[in-house]
Amino acid sequence: MSTRAPINGHVSHWFDGAPVPRDPLPGSREADVCIVGAGYTGLWTAYYLKKADPGLRIVVLEARFAGFGASGRNGGWLSGLVPGDRERMARRHGRDGVVAWQRALNEAVDEVIDVAARESIDAGIVKGGTLEIARNPAQASRLTAALEAERRWQIDGIEELTKEDAAQRIRLDGVVAAYHNPHCARIQPAMLARGLADTVERLGVAVYERSPVLEISAGRASTTWGTVSAPVVVRATEGFTTTLPGLKRRWLPMNSSMIATDPIPAARWDEIGWQGRETLGDTAHGFFYAQRTADDRIALGGRSVPYRFGSRTDRDGRVPEHTIAHLRDTLHAILPQVADVPIAHGWCGVLAVPRDWQAGVDYDRATGLGWAGGYVGHGVTATNLAARTLADLILDRTTPLTALPWVGHHSRAWEPEPLRWLGVRGMYLAYKAADRHEARGRSHTSPIAVVADKIAGRPH
Repeated sequence: MSTRAPINGHVSHWFDGAPVPRDPLPGSREADVCIVGAGYTGLWTAYYLKKADPGLRIVVLEARFAGFGASGRNGGWLSGLVPGDRERMARRHGRDGVVAWQRALNEAVDEVIDVAARESIDAGIVKGGTLEIARNPAQASRLTAALEAERRWQIDGIEELTKEDAAQRIRLDGVVAAYHNPHCARIQPAMLARGLADTVERLGVAVYERSPVLEISAGRASTTWGTVSAPVVVRATEGFTTTLPGLKRRWLPMNSSMIATDPIPAARWDEIGWQGRETLGDTAHGFFYAQRTADDRIALGGRSVPYRFGSRTDRDGRVPEHTIAHLRDTLHAILPQVADVPIAHGWCGVLAVPRDWQAGVDYDRATGLGWAGGYVGHGVTATNLAARTLADLILDRTTPLTALPWVGHHSRAWEPEPLRWLGVRGMYLAYKAADRHEARGRSHTSPIAVVADKIAGRPH
């Protein structure tokens, strides 16, 4: 086995070297719409607004470069996963509205695929669905409950699998149960973000990188290079929202970490399978998520260091070495066939978590301020739906999207420090303990995790 140390940080493995950034804002200017953040939310919003009204003067401001945040560091799951709790939303808004929301998210998977094809964005997209697995009886009980829930929410195409069926797809170690959800595609996330930035620029959107926004207020976004004045200002800053004045406790920047292996030889892939390029996840509390990449590596992620005190964020994706070791051990436990394949890269990024773990999208016509986010790690597809919804709200169009239950949803603020840090750290220590508890053969979810979920307000 190679002892070569993996690359650590440098934003993420998805970038083939740091991209050459665009020019910063050349000074104060006026626009019709100013969008803060060149991740998926901001770029999709610019795209749909410009498509709807080519005459709009749209400016996108980005602190580093397009895709620098979660959009260029995620696991590459273009999935219909809901960024929130469907049961809780149904109690507030009715079941039919949440069913419509779920269907809209599933449809958004195909919308992203269609736009990428139409705009010639090569993002390594393969719609192979998701394989969810369980590796002990307690995980299997949660997987069964999740499968039943998906069917209750009228998700079509879900297929329950035996361990033998699962092995026909991917020959994983220790699987006791599984199911396949067709509403997911594997992507190369940075290529999608960079391709979107190039696309909106071709359409006439001004994208300024290296232009960190210091403050957002009605009618303006201020940077060190000048101020963009616009009647509509959209905040699309996700995990970096806490850096803006007055928003320190709005959303919690949760860390998620990843590793990528060296390319795996064809003969080894013959042993593993994974020919359908499904995304792969499990039902552990300290869950993992993975994909077979376009260049035949395995990229796998999880949440080893979930939160930094004071809502601090990482330094260009650098991750603790013990996190890389933990993710490597997770990979080798499920796929011992790759135990001798070196880990090429480790990195991390932040995603935004509202206090009630529920994403939202809103636009205040009186102030001209709009925002979307808080995707709790399920944002690759949800950003597209949010952006189309924002475009409808900004253009004053009443559509089925503007009636979805996450429109206008606001979450209460997170607790001040040190309560915030103690709570999140305690929650994840509890989940680790629960996974150890369940690994000893429990048939149902550990009560440790049940208590942690209730305290955190996290969806089950």
